[in-house]
Amino acid sequence: MAKTKDAPLNLRPLDDRIVVEQIEAEEKTTGGILLPDTAKQKPQQGKVIAAGPGRLSEKGERLALNVKVGDTVLFGKYSGSDVEVSGRELKILRENDILAKVVK
Repeated sequence: MAKTKDAPLNLRPLDDRIVVEQIEAEEKTTGGILLPDTAKQKPQQGKVIAAGPGRLSEKGERLALNVKVGDTVLFGKYSGSDVEVSGRELKILRENDILAKVVK
């Protein structure tokens, strides 16, 4: 299956779930050494491509998420669920699985 970055996403996360596309692992170290595929670590950083409406509070009010589509976030190594949709490898996380938002 070919990876298509511009294909429409037919996925709508529920409640406080967020869909993240992981940023590719570095091909080269800071010292200039090229890394083979087997030595690359799974990235723990990604771009938010879809976000749910937020979770419901005990009073029934919808609580807004702290991240939005387009944000770059950091998450735990084993957080979330890996899925493949329309040829794209994605990760679905809960908002509390996100460790930080990258500010540029």
